[in-house]
Parts: sequence; C-alpha cells; structure tokens
Amino acid sequence: MSDTIVTRFAPSPTGFLHIGGARTALFNWLLARRHGGRMLLRIEDTDRERSTDAAIAAILDGLSWLGLDWDGEAVHQFARAERHREVALQLLAEGKAYYCYASQDELTEMRERAKAEKRPLRYDGRWRDRDPSEAPAGVKPVVRFKAPLEGETVVEDRVQGRVTWSNKELDDLVLLRSDGTPTYMLAVVVDDHDMGVTHIVRGDDHLTNAARQSQIYHALGWDVPVMAHIPLIHGADGAKLSKRHGALGVEAYRAMGYLPEALRNYLVRLGWAHGDQEIFTTQEMIDAFDLGGIGRSAARFDFVKLEALNGHWMRQTDDVRLVDALETILPEIGPERGLGPTFPPDLRGRLVAAMPGLKERARTLVELLDGAAYLWRARPLAMDEKASRLLDGAARARIAALVPRLEALEPFDAETTEAAVRAFAEETGVKLGQVAQPLRAALTGTTTSPPLFDVMAVLGRSETLARLRDQEKP
Repeated sequence: MSDTIVTRFAPSPTGFLHIGGARTALFNWLLARRHGGRMLLRIEDTDRERSTDAAIAAILDGLSWLGLDWDGEAVHQFARAERHREVALQLLAEGKAYYCYASQDELTEMRERAKAEKRPLRYDGRWRDRDPSEAPAGVKPVVRFKAPLEGETVVEDRVQGRVTWSNKELDDLVLLRSDGTPTYMLAVVVDDHDMGVTHIVRGDDHLTNAARQSQIYHALGWDVPVMAHIPLIHGADGAKLSKRHGALGVEAYRAMGYLPEALRNYLVRLGWAHGDQEIFTTQEMIDAFDLGGIGRSAARFDFVKLEALNGHWMRQTDDVRLVDALETILPEIGPERGLGPTFPPDLRGRLVAAMPGLKERARTLVELLDGAAYLWRARPLAMDEKASRLLDGAARARIAALVPRLEALEPFDAETTEAAVRAFAEETGVKLGQVAQPLRAALTGTTTSPPLFDVMAVLGRSETLARLRDQEKP
C-alpha cells in the first residue's frame, strides 16, 4: 500500500449534501490534508432512477461553499460500469463467483420463510454449486459472490475497534444484476482499489458493508484499505437525526446565515475531540485531526452551540467579507425585507461602516441583516410598539430641542454626537437614557440597535436630522 494517504468522499446524488455527509467529507478532507495526501470525490450514481444532475450540482456547490476541495476530477461511478463487470467476470473465471438462476418467486419464498421464522433474510446458496446447464429456460441469471462459509470476517476499525462477523451470517451477495449492471457493493470495492484509496472514513451504517467488501478485497488479492466507521449524528433528544432536528442540506444552513468556517468548526467537534478545545481555525483542525480522536458514541446536533460558534466567527470576520457573505444569501432572504438581489453602492457603504456594531449582537447573518434594517427603512419610519411608547410628548420635545445642536456639529461622528447628547442631558437635568432611548427609537423604529452614536454616525448628518425632524410632525 502507498505511503501517501488517499481518502475519498463518495456521496449518492439522490438529494442535497446533508449535514452528516458534510461531516464525513470534512473528516476525509482533514485526514488527507493533515498527512499531505489527497481527497478524491466519487459520485455514486449507479441508482439511475434516483440520481439527478440537480443533486450532483447541489453536492458540488455545498462542498465548495464549505471550503472542502477535492483532488482531481470527480469520478462518476456509473461511467465505470464496464470495469466493474470485468472484475465480476474475473471472479467468475476464478471460481469465486457463480451464476444464480433463482427466480423472483423463489427469492420471495425465501424472504417469507425468513420472516415467518423471525430470522434475517439470507440467500440460501441454492445455485452455488449447481451446473449452469441445469438453468431453467428464459431466466437471466445474476452473478453472486461465493462468500466463505466457514470462519470469521474481521475488520480492524480505527473507530469501532475489532469487529467480527461469523461467515455463516453473511450470504452470497449479488455482484451483477440480471441485466448485467454492477451492484453498489462491487462497484465500491473496484473504484476504491482503482483510485488508490488507502483510508475509508464513512458512517457506521456501512459497518456490515465493510465485512462484505473485505471479503471481495480478499478474493481479488487486493489490500483492504484502513477503515474508520464514524457514529451517526443524532438530534439533541438522542433520536436519529431527522429534518426537525436539523438534517437539512448544507445550502439550508447557508440560507439560515451560517458562515462556512463556523459550520466547519461545529462539524469537526461533532464526534471528534482534541482536548477541551472548541474553537478551531481551519489550519488548527488540519494540524490536530486524527482518527483516534473520534468517539464511538453518536454525536448530538445542537443549534444553540452552532449559533454561538457562528457568532464568534462573525465577530472575527472582516467587515467587508461579512457584507459579501450577506450578499450571497440576499436573493433568498432579501425580498421579504424590501431588498433586491444586491446592495446598492450607498447602502453597501453604510453596511460596512455599521458592521462593527452590528456583528457584536448577531449570531447569524440573517440576524445581522435584520439588525441593519434601520439603514434602508423608508421615512417616515414605522415604529414598533415599544418605540411608539417611548416617543411621548416629552421625548419629542427633547428631540426637537436637540436637533439644532446636532445640526451645528463639526465633524458629525460618534464622538461628537455622544458629547452633544451628554451635554444636552446634563444641561436639561435629565438622565442620559431619557434622551438616548427616544433618539434610538426615532432613528431605528425599535428599542434595540447597535450603539446609538454609531447608528448616528453611519446614518450621517442629513439622514439623522431628517428622521429626527419626522418626530416633530403630528
């Protein structure tokens, strides 16, 4: 086996890149990058009825957004069907596989008997040693693998430890269907071998497949890759992850306003640990990742933790890049907020200027955009209920008295506006909050916003004064 680590991510394009698949891709990517190896991408599209171009595009898009690049061109499993057939015929020629002429009725009878006897369905091997000359007329055979009948099949798994199956529990699986198309089980082994895959990291729902695939490797005289079967992700309640828990496509997390670096950071800690460290840059993940850090118990998906991590990464992110990230999801979340698919240049400039105050309070890009809504709201501003209550007669009178002072400020920025408002409160004998809170309401239409004087600076003199004068009108 080569000293270079080669991993692969092999999704079936029957839907979007779901969160469990994204974590599997991340673990494979990290293992390859940690050791200077390669991560390959294989689209397992042998299920022709369910595989779609839209799903393939969504998977590629999801990986790219997460920053998980792969080496070389993506391999499409279906395109390699002739190679898979070639290997099946080789096994036939070597007496390690055989033609099975069992009819659909016979297979149904086997299934019904197994069900009645409350045991797992296993093919009974009835064509294993029969001569094909006994074949019934008109039946197209499948090709079955001649699995060992005695002894055990052992997988030394890097996560699950030593896992053993009694060979009598594993039946003769189908390699080629009656129409000559290869099965998933054969295709995976041939592709992993031909692509030089050294390490297979995947969900532990594939553990039994590992036993069957190991038998095929041994029959072909090929090295079995290192296996690491990672526990599946559960919801916060411990049940298997479903859509209500967050088993969504990666594109849904993007639309919900999560940054790729936050989702990467969250996913790496779902079932893997490096001491007590919670926050990881991408390079720190690469430097620390090893298969020994993966636990055997199912990880629990927790949106609260994801939001906290996302908030952390938003605060670490450059302001211009945050606005760029907002713009990528604007076509999806902008229309209901009165925004087009892109920010007009003047609004974009105000957003960048407002970002230091906005990102301190938000946990997602959606919250960030909602916190910035005051920047583009049309005048006169519609007030929410709390803001309306604040703007009573006394508050409006104070605002009217303050306007000339603000108008005369030079320059007009956070420092000068704060000094002016504080001086006004002292001179009129009121608490700062009695002036500042109504000001915030008048300028944003709400009682919560980034720091008030940052809001005034970002809006600028003209817009600030216009919004305050709106409060003078009945």
